[in-house]
Amino acid sequence: MHDHLNAVMSRRVVIFQNAPGEPPGQIADFLMWAGVECEILPLYSHVPNDLDWENLAGLVALGGPMNVDEVDKFPYLAREKEWLIQAVRREIPVLGICLGAQLLARCLNARVYPNPVKEIGWYEVSFTPATASDALFRGVPWRGTVFQWHGDTFTLPEGAFLLATASDCVNQAFRYGTCAWGLQFHLEVTPSLVEAWMESAEASGELEQLGVSKRQILEQSRHQFERMQRLAEVVFPRFARLCALGVAR
Repeated sequence: MHDHLNAVMSRRVVIFQNAPGEPPGQIADFLMWAGVECEILPLYSHVPNDLDWENLAGLVALGGPMNVDEVDKFPYLAREKEWLIQAVRREIPVLGICLGAQLLARCLNARVYPNPVKEIGWYEVSFTPATASDALFRGVPWRGTVFQWHGDTFTLPEGAFLLATASDCVNQAFRYGTCAWGLQFHLEVTPSLVEAWMESAEASGELEQLGVSKRQILEQSRHQFERMQRLAEVVFPRFARLCALGVAR
């Protein structure tokens, strides 16, 4: 009995961090509040030989500035894609965010390519009727404002359900199977993380290229963050509970 309890307690969610400046944000908090341990893997500096599949309660793949196919420059992306598809096949809960969503889509034979416009800042998305039966998004409002920072997009994987869409970037969120989700937008951010990212985007000239300033985006954050937070407080606890069910098995 004691050994069984130890085995249960060792089950955890593994979070793939693809870049130093893109941490898990709120996701780790919601997992902790659900009683789920998480392990952050900084793949940009260390790649393990394999994952502990027997004790894996869920996978989260975070964002990053690279393209999904830049494997020569970022060799760990190949392993990450292998692990994501294995998790999908094993029906382990998977959540991909931004680059993570693109990696998940690529694993499912979708195309990842430059979006017609780069999105940085606050954007409105529309949620589709498919959310009505979705384990994470059921009952959400038809529209929501979310934070974005991406240049690429993806085609919808065959057999996937489109959950959120927008005029400038059509595929904003999808579900594949019963427990794999890809979100193009960043529900995980905190106000301080948005500020740090926008300082970086300003320094790189990306904001100037879009004709916006850090000040404008941070001003919008004061009005929009609370609205997005209400969505995060629906989606992340539900994902955490799915992972917790795996912990309790």
